[in-house]
Amino acid sequence: MKKTVAGGLLALSALLLISGCTLPEIRSYPSVSIKGVVEDGSKETFRKIADATVWLIPAADVATMGKTPIEVKADAMNDEPLEDNLAANRGRYLNAKTNAKGEFGFADVAGGKYFVYVEPAGSTYLPGGDKSRKSLSTVELAAAPLLIKISGNVPPSATYIGSSACIACHEEQKNFTKTLHRLGMTVIGKPSKLQDFSRFPEFNKGLDKLMAGTKFWFYGYDKARGFDKYQISTKAPADAASVSFTATFFKDSDGTLKFRAENARDAKDPARVYTVDMTYGGGLYKQRYLVRVGANLFPFVQFNQNGNDSFADRTRKPWRDYHADWFYNEESRKLANPPQGKSFDKECASCHYSGYTLTKTAAGDYIAGSANDRNGEKDIDGDGRPNELNLGCETCHGPGSVHENAKEIDMPATIVSPNKLSAERAGVLCGQCHSRPQGFLKNDQPVNKDNKMMLPGTSRNVFLREYTTRADGADADFWADGLHSKGHHQPYSDLIKANKYRNGTQLVACSDCHEPHGNGKSLHQLKHDPKTAEVCTACHKNSTDMKQHIADKAKCTVDASKIACSDCHNAKTAQTGAGFGPGLIGKDGKNYWVNDISSHVYDVPRKDNKGVKGVAPGAAMPIPYTNKCGAACHDTRNL
Repeated sequence: MKKTVAGGLLALSALLLISGCTLPEIRSYPSVSIKGVVEDGSKETFRKIADATVWLIPAADVATMGKTPIEVKADAMNDEPLEDNLAANRGRYLNAKTNAKGEFGFADVAGGKYFVYVEPAGSTYLPGGDKSRKSLSTVELAAAPLLIKISGNVPPSATYIGSSACIACHEEQKNFTKTLHRLGMTVIGKPSKLQDFSRFPEFNKGLDKLMAGTKFWFYGYDKARGFDKYQISTKAPADAASVSFTATFFKDSDGTLKFRAENARDAKDPARVYTVDMTYGGGLYKQRYLVRVGANLFPFVQFNQNGNDSFADRTRKPWRDYHADWFYNEESRKLANPPQGKSFDKECASCHYSGYTLTKTAAGDYIAGSANDRNGEKDIDGDGRPNELNLGCETCHGPGSVHENAKEIDMPATIVSPNKLSAERAGVLCGQCHSRPQGFLKNDQPVNKDNKMMLPGTSRNVFLREYTTRADGADADFWADGLHSKGHHQPYSDLIKANKYRNGTQLVACSDCHEPHGNGKSLHQLKHDPKTAEVCTACHKNSTDMKQHIADKAKCTVDASKIACSDCHNAKTAQTGAGFGPGLIGKDGKNYWVNDISSHVYDVPRKDNKGVKGVAPGAAMPIPYTNKCGAACHDTRNL
């Protein structure tokens, strides 16, 4: 669904907001003629695309939009930098149609910089093109004929075939099996052939402790807290009366992991034994455990890889409660089974399974489905075929059945190529799950009225209109400044507020920094090692002198070889596991903390930030100033 700008005052205000007064160029560029061709596919296999409209979107207009506060809602007029500018200025922007040979031309283009954006005719192809992310000057545009590659689209009849079928032809992408997107959901003791754990030798550090036998005491119930209403300990608390129940994990004779729940307040309440089917995470920071209760799975208990029992903060210890309140009723003081409506299938699985579906049975259970794959993790829908219970190739490229059976010349038109989408469409592909919207199930699953996830290539606006009932996180998911994420899996929530998302030079998508196929140099699927400057200087080639940069920007004298760009520009504001331990000590003798999820706003949050200034150290937003690296010169007494 395209956005349109209505008439009258709304149209006027939109034009003032989006187009504004075109910013003057820092340097002048000549007026030129431009020509080029639009194709699909690769260098070897391609079709010329006829009847496509090629638009020249002034970079200055996009830069102007970038200076306005972004509206995070459906039908916003400034959250899709190219599509929103185009919606407001179709009558003003230069455009040209491609002929039968895919050729186009502009006779007289005013000097300046432009984003080149392609709108194909019909639905066979998707808008954007591989020239849509960087603005080009008229000098660059006229230097040689433009070759623009556009992405195909998935036909409505296409169905999921599983990643094994994809990798059989695209063997060069087999490192995908080593990524955390493929390892998140694992059947205990039975990893699938699509899972390679070699990069994560301590993946099951928590699981190993449970298999060896571990007893937990759940005590100090606090109904005001979120998912961790209980404190949890592997030792009996001093106050026995504060204990509600215990859970003893053990390896059964058949090799399965189970736990026995026992009521600490009512010895007559029969103990309950549950089987733990799968692990949920484990590569970085935390691991949870999916417990089988009838037809449903429920997450229970969180292991924090970097946790420490010496930390006073309960969220930073090795073990953390995760919805133990579903297994014990404080009002009746009886053990209980979790509510069916809180199952993993209904509450979480859509962002983990490839080709997610959801069915509610007559018994009230919610049964998820996903793509069948001969090497899938587990048969969850009872059809006798294993299902792919992690993200797969088709999560980002779309269902592949038509593509698999197409003639070679037709293949590019039948699959989505995210690197040929505009940055805003490529970004929302990741952002649907790496933000915190709510879908039509009224939870954090971004599904539509049919309980389906959006297909790759969908615009941000269609996603927000048709797949969400809340566009992003609640106020509590962000720090007091309303800008930086506090909750985990929200990097896209940050990115859309960053200058990198809306500017007149380069529109950044997740894949500009991350390598989704696992061919990069980082466990975080980054193209470069985040501990080095290269992760940023690969693009910011004029900022390679770190010593000079930190001296100019922060008057900092820290050894430049011991810090990276990300230490300041990607502050660890959000927490998913235990974090990275204490920061500096505040004036009350208590320490600030370093969390474990990087901000993607790409600013450097200052010490006068609302989330820091006047906030107790233990409750303050982590910023570079409160990190231990500043011990020699940062004074936290006045924060």
